Amino acid sequence: MVALVAAVLGGAVALLAAKATGVANEPTKTVYLAGGGQDLATAGAQPAAASMRPLVGNGFNPARIYGARSSGVVTIFAFFAKGDTHAAQGSGFVVSPRGFILTSAHVVTDAGDSATTHGASSVFVGFKDRDRIVAKIVGWDVYDDVALLRVDPAAHTLASVPLGNSARVQAGDPVAAMGSPFGNEDSIAVGVVSAIHRSIASLTSTYKVVDAIQTDAPITHGNSGGPLFDARGRVIGINAQIRSDTGESQGVGFAVPINAARRSMGQLAVIGHVVYAFLGVTTEDLTPTLARHLGSGARRGAIIDSVKGGGPAAHAGLRGGNQQETFNGQTVTSGGDIIVAVDDQPVGSADDVVRLVSEKLPGAVVRLTIVRGGKDRVVHVRLGARPEAPTNG
Repeated sequence: MVALVAAVLGGAVALLAAKATGVANEPTKTVYLAGGGQDLATAGAQPAAASMRPLVGNGFNPARIYGARSSGVVTIFAFFAKGDTHAAQGSGFVVSPRGFILTSAHVVTDAGDSATTHGASSVFVGFKDRDRIVAKIVGWDVYDDVALLRVDPAAHTLASVPLGNSARVQAGDPVAAMGSPFGNEDSIAVGVVSAIHRSIASLTSTYKVVDAIQTDAPITHGNSGGPLFDARGRVIGINAQIRSDTGESQGVGFAVPINAARRSMGQLAVIGHVVYAFLGVTTEDLTPTLARHLGSGARRGAIIDSVKGGGPAAHAGLRGGNQQETFNGQTVTSGGDIIVAVDDQPVGSADDVVRLVSEKLPGAVVRLTIVRGGKDRVVHVRLGARPEAPTNG
């Protein structure tokens, strides 16, 4: 019954979000709007307006992308204390003619800097014509570093940009990053997708961001929250951070995939915050070589290192490791259960467990296929709510 309620709630959120935001999405097979064990289609989303259709053709033309999309990219100015004369600055993009704007949570909150997350005291949105209007923070998701703003659509003409499908992105795809690097508003930078399915440290929580898009397109200070476009002018990610050993804005850029941001946006628009399911385990990758060494009986999967006491996994009887050893230069925890599938979807790494569980809602019951003592077992786990959820206030 709980799982059924979770599924219905997930479907309701998907439909209500589409109705509330009026966001025009490219039709996709899966959208991370969390249901009780299933992905939710974009059924119910309003059809895309003519101005929001993907650009025609498959060639990569940055000048064409800039001309067609730059009016929908905005600069975010966030003031965190009354009397401040200096604003934290980032980027964002209009996703709905009803006034909804996506950006990064770290642009408009102090997430990561304090135990309790607070939003900026005042936020303004600057447009390509240099006009600036007031914005309201609808809410934020510290786990995927996403925030949703809303402006009065009557205050300024809004040009929405279309959302693509980040599940189709491949390494080598050309991309264009737009935003306001170092305060230089209305800028574009180009590059390629360097890699996909990256797991990166979050700027706003202790959980990792899984499935990030890596790019060599320059993402510098002020670009955070801006869109990463594909060759047809569809947003495939939100520019989030740069990894650099020098501390300078030279390094590897990462973007939060738009499918994950859609999930956040849908819940923020409907209930004002985002909920994530929680399994209560820490895991590490089981690779073929390690599997042979351990004699695990599985070729790939996620080894359970530890199980959180009192958590969903503990209640279901899952077991963590009991010994450590060094193998091929890495410290390995062995003796724990090995997760090889979640609801019959194969698990090939620790990140797969995080990704597949985060697509669910708290209360959903998942079917885990595990290997214990060389034998397959099926364990049903009722997921809890992910702890350490800073509040909007």
